[in-house]
Amino acid sequence: MGNLGPTEIILILVVIILLFGAKKLPDMARSLGKSARILKSEAKAMKSDGQDDTTAAAAPPHANSETPAQRTIQAAPGDVTTARPVAEPTDTTKR
Repeated sequence: MGNLGPTEIILILVVIILLFGAKKLPDMARSLGKSARILKSEAKAMKSDGQDDTTAAAAPPHANSETPAQRTIQAAPGDVTTARPVAEPTDTTKR
């Protein structure tokens, strides 16, 4: 069942090109790559946050009195923006 020969792979590629069109495939691949990069950076940030939490739990509460800096996601080359904040800013307008 898992043995795909060159004929089957070519047939699958032809069906994909017929379904989506040759013009949309590069855009789809580009957006999939961006999504994968964002997912990878978020997973790495969550992993590093988890390690920071374990070291903070071992230390006394007053030892780490600094507030952590806000994380940003770096944009890929060619994106319009350079970086965006992970957390949405809070409403600081005076009423």
